[in-house]
Amino acid sequence: MLKSILKLAAAGAVLAVAAGNAMAAGELHIYNWGDYTNPKLIEKFEKQFDVKITLDSYDSNETMLSKVRAGNSGYDIVVPSDYTVKIMADDGLLEKTEPNTMPNFKNMRPEFVDVYWDSGRHYSVPWQYGMTNFVVNTDKYKGDIDTLGILFNPPDELKGQINVLDDMNSLTHAAERYVGVPRCGADKENLKKVSDALNAAKANWKTFSYDTITKVTSGDVSVSQTWNGAAYRMRQKMPSVKFAFPKEGIEGWMDNVSVLKGAANMDNAKAFQNFVMDPENAALISEFAGYDNGITDGLKALPKEFADAPELHLPAGAPTPEFVPPCDPAVIEIYNKIWTKLKG
Repeated sequence: MLKSILKLAAAGAVLAVAAGNAMAAGELHIYNWGDYTNPKLIEKFEKQFDVKITLDSYDSNETMLSKVRAGNSGYDIVVPSDYTVKIMADDGLLEKTEPNTMPNFKNMRPEFVDVYWDSGRHYSVPWQYGMTNFVVNTDKYKGDIDTLGILFNPPDELKGQINVLDDMNSLTHAAERYVGVPRCGADKENLKKVSDALNAAKANWKTFSYDTITKVTSGDVSVSQTWNGAAYRMRQKMPSVKFAFPKEGIEGWMDNVSVLKGAANMDNAKAFQNFVMDPENAALISEFAGYDNGITDGLKALPKEFADAPELHLPAGAPTPEFVPPCDPAVIEIYNKIWTKLKG
């Protein structure tokens, strides 16, 4: 009889976790991008689940991945971008938490279920998604900004006033779009064109930095490669800032909540994945950082000014954002050489 009771209790606990309603007090350690997590979201989860959250930040997928690969990171949850989810899942670094069985999975927008980085959603749920282009202070330049020529062959008034992301993949892919060659291609002549374009443009760049909002709103630069949510936040401080939609192509991305393999606080981590698929909680995420999310009605509770912001919506005629899968190791090796030369 006791054995049967214990079995029933265990089954009930499993069901509670699967439903995202595990109320076990404890901890949850999250490793997320900097300036990207709404304190109100953390407070709400802590109160609802009686869980203390520790939040640390990183500035790139590569920084996060390096720390995780080193082992014993102490984190339960990470928030990798699309291509990094694919890399981490393939390398056995993520727990197969099966978000597609969680109650709030019904809220995920259908177009974000069968994605290249996690088809069917076995490892990850959306955090936010957006585009990587660039902004221009239109008080400093009145011409056409919807071209990657602004970064790679800028007009005289913008030379020396440009910040680019300190991000090998985003910058290299932008150069590939500019010179008209495929992403992740191994053709040596094409890669030379990319390298030449990057090194020629470097003379016109002022800085390599992820701190794009500060760079632009302080007046340090007039142009910065950046993300559409950051562009929205810049415009609130500086109305002359405009986000570009370059005709040569646009980088799309999605950051995703994933659980590290063998996470110490597994039940709480799964509960958090289910939690962020609730439209009200997804809205809190977007409210803070200024990006759209992959949840149905995830913007419904937010002001119309944000939901209709031009940075969040493609204008007529703009290219469809491109989500780029991980490049082959041989291509990454060449990228690394190009990047080392560029930063040297």
